[in-house]
Amino acid sequence: MASNQLTKKDYVKTSLRAYFLQNGFNYGNYQGLGYANMLYPALRKMYKDDDDKLQQALEENVEFFNTNLHFVPFITSLHLVMLENKTPFKEIRNIKMALMGPLAGIGDSLVQFCLAPLLGTIGASLASDGLVLGPILYFLGMNIILFLVKYLTGVWGWKLGTSIIDKLSSMMEQISNVASMIGVTVISGLAVSFVKITTPLEYATVMATGEENVVAIQEMFDAVAPNLLPVLYTALMFYLLKKKKWSTYKLVIFTIIVGILLSVCGLIA
Repeated sequence: MASNQLTKKDYVKTSLRAYFLQNGFNYGNYQGLGYANMLYPALRKMYKDDDDKLQQALEENVEFFNTNLHFVPFITSLHLVMLENKTPFKEIRNIKMALMGPLAGIGDSLVQFCLAPLLGTIGASLASDGLVLGPILYFLGMNIILFLVKYLTGVWGWKLGTSIIDKLSSMMEQISNVASMIGVTVISGLAVSFVKITTPLEYATVMATGEENVVAIQEMFDAVAPNLLPVLYTALMFYLLKKKKWSTYKLVIFTIIVGILLSVCGLIA
């Protein structure tokens, strides 16, 4: 009977499946479906005699996830190493969520602001001189470099995880808690950055001198707790999603309707 133990070949295969990460992209869980698809062959091998565990492992990973597709192999390799070492999924999830933000920033910066402009400039310069080598250089340069990035980050994650997992086992709970705090901080930052809600409401008070003083409600909120309305609305979305089991599409429709109604009533801006 073949061994359930993963080999380097399995880790490399998983890493190269990053090419399919965006195929299942949706606004319900972003790259969650693609992430589970990346892990599928490795999980199939690990749980080949237990379909229930395989199904559970796949369902656990069809959740919100979003990072740079060229650096995601580092995360999947660590994920699989931890799975092989029987690490609880809650701790794996915390590490996974803590890494996706920083690696997204590094990967996007490398691809969009380094490789693409550099190779694009060189390729365009050659093409403007009538050399067909220009677009070929750009195409081959981008694809070869990004292939190597996927391969190397995947192998690095496997080697790193394999070499330190025993040392980290006793500290995993603390590491998981720190990773969880980082994840919450990132999500909080996203809520403040992308959810924009203010209120134009004002009320007037008459001072002892008889002068009218207009007080803006938004200024009061900002003085007490800046970005209070975005935080409250994000909390409402979390409640509806987690407690009431609303789908993402329901939340989008609800947000559109509430936004229009409150704007027409002059309650928000």
